[in-house]
Amino acid sequence: MLIVTGATGQLGSLVVERLLERVPAGEVGVSVRDPERAADLAARGVRVRTADFTEPDGLKEAFEGAERVLIVSTAIRDGDTAAAANIAAVDAAREAGAGRILYTSHQAASPTSLFPPMRVHAATERHLEQLGVPFTALRNGFYAATLRSYVATALETGTLAVPQDGPVSWTAHEDLADAAVAALTEDTPLDGITPPLTAPRTLDFAEVAGIVGRATGRTVTRVVMDDDAWTSAAVADGMPHPLAEFLLTMFAAAREGEFAVTDPALETTVGHPARTVQDLVEAVVRSR
Repeated sequence: MLIVTGATGQLGSLVVERLLERVPAGEVGVSVRDPERAADLAARGVRVRTADFTEPDGLKEAFEGAERVLIVSTAIRDGDTAAAANIAAVDAAREAGAGRILYTSHQAASPTSLFPPMRVHAATERHLEQLGVPFTALRNGFYAATLRSYVATALETGTLAVPQDGPVSWTAHEDLADAAVAALTEDTPLDGITPPLTAPRTLDFAEVAGIVGRATGRTVTRVVMDDDAWTSAAVADGMPHPLAEFLLTMFAAAREGEFAVTDPALETTVGHPARTVQDLVEAVVRSR
């Protein structure tokens, strides 16, 4: 059985849908915190079991009978808690007898990253390396979906006002889901810690502003904001202060070049050109 965690999140749900195009539903299992959110999958014949990374005692049953398990990394922002949760899921998959453990890591995973999730990914990768079982740490490019809210604001205001940044390998969930399914179902070269699974081009926010402008025929101006000024403005607009501080670390890491990496491994794995930021921008424009 092929088991996917986090099946109700954006990446996990895409993986499951792509997986069901390749294998019978009876050969697919999902583990979710709230089974009601996966009721449609259960109705299609997918095995649905409850699993919470922060409650390890229930994880082994969730992974029972697994041939391969894809662990979609937790969205918990507290670094120590997130790392412990991911590691608990990895250990449970091993105890359940999974023949291969797959994990959604990140191309910038590093214990010294300025962006806290990258340190969590690095800790989980280290743990996987020590287990002595086959594993695949999918070093995903930075999720392009992160841009949606910024693009939407730019469409309203004509400005893309964010802190100083740097080039980022913005990569579509759809392509990363295809790569994950390939690793789950095929004998791909994706073994151990993978090469960066990224779109072929990096873009900074000035280039994103240009793409938005060309897609709309309007002038969209990139405005560089001071870190403190941006944080204050975000909080004034209703963003919780801890979230604003968290997002600021993404910009800090980007301007240090942490996400300025591309590699052909993603397109080679999925067998088609990767989606572009222009594709995402045009989708946002069409949806308005």
